[in-house]
Parts: sequence; structure tokens; C-alpha cells
Amino acid sequence: MSESSPKTGAERLQAVKGMYDLLPPDSRRLAEIERIGHEVLQAHGYAQVHTPLVEYTPLFARSIGEETDIVEKEMYTFEDRDGRSLTLRPEGTASVVRAFNEHAQHKAEPVTLWYYIGPMFRHERWQRGRYRQFHQLGVEALGVADPGIDAEMLAMLVDLLDRVGLPPGSTELRLNSLGCPVCRPVHREALLAYLAPREPELCEDCRRRFRQNPLRVLDCKVEGCRVIAQQAPKTLETLCAECLEHWSGLVAALDALAVEHQVDHRLVRGLDYYNRTTFELISSAGNLGSQNTVAGGGRYDGLVELLGGPSTPAVGFAMGLERLLLALDGPPLPPLAEVGVVTQGAEARRSVLALARELRRRGVRVDVDHRGSSIKSQMKRANRLGARVVLLVGGDELGRGVVTLRRMEDSQQQEVPRDDALARVLELLQKGQG
Repeated sequence: MSESSPKTGAERLQAVKGMYDLLPPDSRRLAEIERIGHEVLQAHGYAQVHTPLVEYTPLFARSIGEETDIVEKEMYTFEDRDGRSLTLRPEGTASVVRAFNEHAQHKAEPVTLWYYIGPMFRHERWQRGRYRQFHQLGVEALGVADPGIDAEMLAMLVDLLDRVGLPPGSTELRLNSLGCPVCRPVHREALLAYLAPREPELCEDCRRRFRQNPLRVLDCKVEGCRVIAQQAPKTLETLCAECLEHWSGLVAALDALAVEHQVDHRLVRGLDYYNRTTFELISSAGNLGSQNTVAGGGRYDGLVELLGGPSTPAVGFAMGLERLLLALDGPPLPPLAEVGVVTQGAEARRSVLALARELRRRGVRVDVDHRGSSIKSQMKRANRLGARVVLLVGGDELGRGVVTLRRMEDSQQQEVPRDDALARVLELLQKGQG
């Protein structure tokens, strides 16, 4: 039952079920993850791309697959005023490929390295680490078929997770190959032959879908289906010569990069567009529980052509940022303020506003307490925000045209003329960094 405001009696509104507010400090941690993501990805030559939150529904039905849970059960789909079916994007790859085709990117650059960061939407059963609006960092490399780029992307993913602060030894990279249109039918027939006599033992979803897409049985999380999948035919046993060569090249490149990995024969991912390389990175850190996959992806060499573009090899991954937050104690956050401005009275406060502005223009985080509270209270606030230097102006300093600078780490103080304060504060901050 909704609570009411004691003043107006108005209904207290709440967030939509399964969605949430991200507040500090978690919002700051998310921003820090994004900052590190920009640095790591751009160092590897990737450029950020922005696509709309809303796309025409057929984009996802064609790319993700009609038989997937996402399309069948989880998409937020509605009609616009023109009667066109629109969907809030449930994942990022389809939108990136649509943009790649629409803007004929293959003509501008034979190799396209893009990444995106933003919200996705799925109407699924929400729980810790799984929300109906969630954020993903995704990476797509289009135009290269060589397995070396798969390996380099996986090394980049491992390095990124190391940079954001996942504890050493807490992650595991799992790999598989799904083959290609030449060899996948061979595995499909072997899998159907294995599953057919066991159909009564499968869960309801797997019984409904396995003849259309038997690979999905291998991905099922129901324990009975997991037991059956353990002895199912393996995709690596039916790879054609080209896919086997690609797989061997991937493993060799990962070894050259010293990227540890495990082969997982049940790993098929949940989207129909994957082929050959598929992978997940799971973590035992933090409070992830059963939702312990923090990133996953693979090759989708046929998707660009499926959506109307030229034949283009491609590989990518997406990382769930909310799950990553649950796995992290950090990353360590910078203080909210490097300099705290503490003043006595409105006139004293106005006298240093220009100085605070100039410090901010130089990239210094400055907090000015405008509440008119006591000096003691303002000093406590500056300390709580992590300020390394406090710039103090009381009535005496105001009359003499000086400011008192207090270094918080050792409580040393000095008076300086107001005109010299900018240079002196910057000097103190620079010494502290050393």
C-alpha cells in the first residue's frame, strides 16, 4: 500500500518494478568504471558509438532469434502513433550492426572498432544482479575474421576487469566454439538424436523448443536439463576444417597472450546470431551469487548480412555493469573534494567564490559550504568529503585581505595574501601528490 505525504496527502510515487535508482556512492563507482572503460578501450583503438534506446521491433526479432526468451517473453514492445511496432533495446549488438549498415560504414573503413555504454531493457524476473533496466558496456569489432582479434579482445576484457578492481584469481574465462553453417547442422543432428529419447525428462521450455533450436537445451539452467547436457555431443567434436583451424588459432593466440581459459562444452550463449567463438567471464568475487557472469560474447559473422549489409565477419562482447558493481569492493573513488572552503559569514564567503571558481577551472574539486553553519561544522564536512586543503576566511582574515590555508594531513596552517592563494593551494596539492 502506498504511503502518503503528511502535508499534501498525495500518493508517494515509486520506481517501476524491477527498475531502480542508482545513488552515490554506487553511481560514482559506475562512473569510475565507465571512465576506466573509456581509457582501456580507446587505448586499443575503439571509438564510442551512440545508438537510440528505441528501435523498430523486427531488428531484434531477426537478429536475436524468434525462439529466444528475449524475443518471446522479455522485450518491452509497443506501437507508436503511426502503428509501427517499437522496442526498447534489450541488447546492443543488433543496434550497432543496424547503424553499421545504415551508414555504410564498411565503405568508410574496412575495420570498424566500436564500443558503447548505456541502458538496456528486458522484462524478465528481476533479482539481485538482474534488473529490467540495466547498463552494459559493449565492444564490437567488425571486418576481421582472424582469430587473433578474438584473442586480443579477450585479453582486453581481462585487463579491463583487472583495472576496475576485480580481485586477482576471482575470474574465470570460459570458451567454446559453435561452428559455422557448414558444421553446425552436423552437431544439430547428433544433438537431436541424443535428446529425442530423453525428451520426457526435459523441462517444459526445453521440450517446447528443442526441435527448433536444440542448442538452447545446453544453456538451460534447470538442474535436470543440466545433467542431460553433460553427456550431450560436443560442438568441438563436429567442427569443420575451417572452424577447427579458427579454434586452434584462437587457443594459440590466447596462449601467446598468457590469457588463462577453460573450455566449456555447454557454453552456447542465449542469442541465435553467434557462431564459432563464444565466451563468458564469470566471477566469484563480491555478492553475485548465481548471477555470476559479468561479461559474455563471441563471433557473429553472419549478422551484418542478415540485417541487410555486406558479408562481414564480426566479434564482440557485452559486460553487465550492475553485476560488476556487485562483484567490486571498489574501484577506489577519488575524494568528493580536494579543497574545502570554510568561511564565517556571507561576506567572507562571497570574497572567495571567485577563487573557488578559478580552482575548479583548473580541474580541482572544491566544496563551498553555503549553509552558514559553524566553523567547526564546516571543518567536519570538509574532512568527511576528503579535502586535503581547507581554505579558511573568517572576519579577521577578511579585514586583512588574507586567507588561512590548512593542510589536513598534519594540521599545519599558514596565512597568505588573497591574491597569492590560488598559486599556494595548487602548490600544496601538487606536493601532496608527490
